[in-house]
Amino acid sequence: MLDNFNLQGKRALVTGGTHGLGMAIATGLAEAGAELIINDVFEPKLKEAIETYKSKGFKAHGYVFDVTDAVNVKAKVAQIEEEVGPIDILVNNAGIIKRTPVLEMEVEDFRQVIDIDLVGPFIMAKYVGEHMVKRGEGKIINMCSMMSELGRNSVSAYAAAKGGLKMLTRNLATEWAKYNIQVNGIGPGYFATTQTAEIRVDGHPFNDFILNRTPAARWGDPEDLQGAAVFLSSKAANFVNGHVVYVDGGILATIGKPHNEE
Repeated sequence: MLDNFNLQGKRALVTGGTHGLGMAIATGLAEAGAELIINDVFEPKLKEAIETYKSKGFKAHGYVFDVTDAVNVKAKVAQIEEEVGPIDILVNNAGIIKRTPVLEMEVEDFRQVIDIDLVGPFIMAKYVGEHMVKRGEGKIINMCSMMSELGRNSVSAYAAAKGGLKMLTRNLATEWAKYNIQVNGIGPGYFATTQTAEIRVDGHPFNDFILNRTPAARWGDPEDLQGAAVFLSSKAANFVNGHVVYVDGGILATIGKPHNEE
């Protein structure tokens, strides 16, 4: 049974896999045997990440390109397929968030978030997917969010993009399941990353909110995403299609509890 989770001989392209949750997911895939292809728009950052992966004994390759540039993406995907080999797994992880109330948000900022968080995954899926369709197999994982299901003040663009990404996931699954391609999503909850370090302290209102709102009563560790990523990338998920796996400590399962309630 465990062989179904083995990714030996597979190549995984992880966009934005140079830091944070993307690096944690890529690390999990590599530990399961996958050869890594990492993307970023910043070459120094990419080189540093590739050195980190290689220092752990992983096979890793880096490619600089913008996921929103369709012409460049098509060329880079073809280059990767020629230089590294067929892309078996695509993880659409690259994304941004802008926390701005609607009345204060510029239209250009809204469009930028949609472009990177939703149009980017479409472009990547389109050009990686065409190779997968020809081969008759492939796995695509879209990094969704709890905001694929819920609204929250000041993140209208992000929530709109992640809600759209959930539906893009379902539609890609609908179109490509007949080609033995499984398209699913992962929806992280609130995780302990460098970006959240300043608010993950006792007494901070948002830290208290997360600990109180999450049934698991803790922030997620980036490694908590690895199991879902390996599963959705493996043979074990060959009949799993169009779903979003929420790795959130149970936060979406409850309406929460008052402070100090046992």
